[in-house]
Amino acid sequence: MPEVIKFASLLIGAYLLGSVPAAYLVARWTRGIDIRKYGSGNVGASNIVRIVSKRRAIPVIIFDVGKGAVMVWAAQLLGLGIAEQVTIGLVAIIGHNWPVFLHFNGGRGALTTLGVIFALTPWLALILLVVAFLFFPFRQLALGTTVAMAALPLCTWLLSQPLGIEEPLPVTLGFIAIFLIVILRRLTAPRTLL
Repeated sequence: MPEVIKFASLLIGAYLLGSVPAAYLVARWTRGIDIRKYGSGNVGASNIVRIVSKRRAIPVIIFDVGKGAVMVWAAQLLGLGIAEQVTIGLVAIIGHNWPVFLHFNGGRGALTTLGVIFALTPWLALILLVVAFLFFPFRQLALGTTVAMAALPLCTWLLSQPLGIEEPLPVTLGFIAIFLIVILRRLTAPRTLL
C-alpha cells in the first residue's frame, strides 16, 4: 500500500477514534445524563470523577489515553516517519477536543495527549506526569498539565539525545502544535472549562 494511502487512512482513523467521547458514553450509560450539562461541562475523566464516580472514570482514562497511543503505534507499525506519527497523534487529540459525534464540543485532550506522548517518547510522558502532579496538592492539576505541556517542546529539544529521540525537530514542532491545540481548546471552551 502506498505511504500516502496509509497516512490518509490513519489521519481519518485518528480523527474518528479521537472523536469517540468515552466520558459522554459512560455518563449516558451509567447515569443517563449528558456530562456536558453537569459539573465543569468537560467531556473528560475529571468530570466523570466529579459527577459519576472514580470507578467509572477508570475506563474513560484507559480509553482516552489509549486512543492517542494506539494511533501513533499504528503509524509506527506501518513504517510511517516520525513527522507522520506526530501528525496522526495531533489529529487524534483534535478529534477528542472537537469530536464530530458531539457537534465539535469535546474534552480538553489531556489524556489523549498523554497517550500520544507516551507512544512517541515514553520518558517525556513520565516527565509530563511528574510536572502536572506537582500541582495536585494545590488542586490545580489542569494548570499543572498546561504548564507541563508548555515545557514539553523545550524538554524535547534539550533532552533529545539522552532520551534517544532521533529526530528532535519534528517531535518538538509537533509538541508545540499540541500545546497550541491545548491553549486553543481552553480559549474556545465553555466558560466552565476555563
